[in-house]
Amino acid sequence: MSASPVSPQHLLDLVLADDLDAAVRAGLMDYVPEPGKAALTPAQSQVLIEAQQRLQRAWAARERYRARTARLARRAAEREARRAPPPAADSKPALPSAAAAILARAKARAGGSPSA
Repeated sequence: MSASPVSPQHLLDLVLADDLDAAVRAGLMDYVPEPGKAALTPAQSQVLIEAQQRLQRAWAARERYRARTARLARRAAEREARRAPPPAADSKPALPSAAAAILARAKARAGGSPSA
């Protein structure tokens, strides 16, 4: 994130001041406790780790929300496409010409001889 490593104490100060944006920019998500170095107490390290976990959960929730929103929009568009009337035909008959002729003859016979 940053060129020079930021001290864990500075990260802790930012987190405790509730300036998470600055803490993230300073390298909060890259923080790994180093047991050999006593820069922070275990309780202070835990504060940073919990802040990392809260941010990761929040970012994951935001991503799930965005995916859900996109999925719902896609489904709504598909539903609207199914509801839309079909495009107007180019003044072609609905039936092929041979079928239309057969239907016309059948209608003529049915209408022409009522005493069948």
